Amino acid sequence: MIVSMTGFCARTGASDGYGWSWDIRSVNAKGLDIRTRMPDWANALDVELRKILKSKLSRGNVSVSLRVVADDSADTQSIDETQVDKVLAALQLIETRAADMGQGLAPSKAADLLSVRGVLGNASTSDIPDGLIKALRSDFDALLDGFLSMRKAEGAELAKVLNAQVAQIEALVTDATQVLPAREAEAKTNLQAALQRITDNVDGVDADRIAQELAVLAVKSDVTEEIDRLTAHIAAAGELLATKGPVGRKLDFLCQEFNREANTLCSKSNFAELTKIGLELKVVIDQMREQIQNVE
Repeated sequence: MIVSMTGFCARTGASDGYGWSWDIRSVNAKGLDIRTRMPDWANALDVELRKILKSKLSRGNVSVSLRVVADDSADTQSIDETQVDKVLAALQLIETRAADMGQGLAPSKAADLLSVRGVLGNASTSDIPDGLIKALRSDFDALLDGFLSMRKAEGAELAKVLNAQVAQIEALVTDATQVLPAREAEAKTNLQAALQRITDNVDGVDADRIAQELAVLAVKSDVTEEIDRLTAHIAAAGELLATKGPVGRKLDFLCQEFNREANTLCSKSNFAELTKIGLELKVVIDQMREQIQNVE
């Protein structure tokens, strides 16, 4: 079953005098990249959630954000005086350097200092109740389920598009097979006309040499192998689309093979109808590859 690398889910909750809101989202990526934004006191929870995500996901750029606030935030917020001293010292250094360089800075406000990370915080790690950690851990399961469900739903829609595109490719390959007799007849007529012109204007033509050259031309222009390989790739694509688990990388590689055969078909065509089919193949293959970039 196809799974999309794109997904999103958000939840809110409350427990032990705290409220929280968090979301998880992902976009396509070559590998699995997990990024989190969580409170400083949630390091252990962060590690555990990363392990869970790695066990459930194979590819995607995944971001998890958690914000926790106390129900009575005014009673739990505190000023880190050590951090304030550091920020003030840094601010003084910046203002002094700016003055030395003749640069004027706008006056700093207390509100600016409060926005610096670490100056104003909620309860310390020791104040966080164990029940809150357990509640967050439990709520994450529901968050992840919603996220995975969305990826699966989008994957199901992707599968419909990809199956339709594979069907288009199959129909075009059938069309290519059907025009081969006409192509062969035209090629034979053109070769006979060319051969007649040669024999009419050149004395002592080596019949064996001509036969060899014609055989070489026939081999170079034969597209049977390309048609056969395209047919095999169609079967492989169908199997991958019906396979459970991550198949995005395999489908991407298969698209490269599809494109290679379509390019060769066009270069060897020398027949208007076959060239037209080859170009249509390239368009569909390119469209399919764009969709595959979102498959896990």
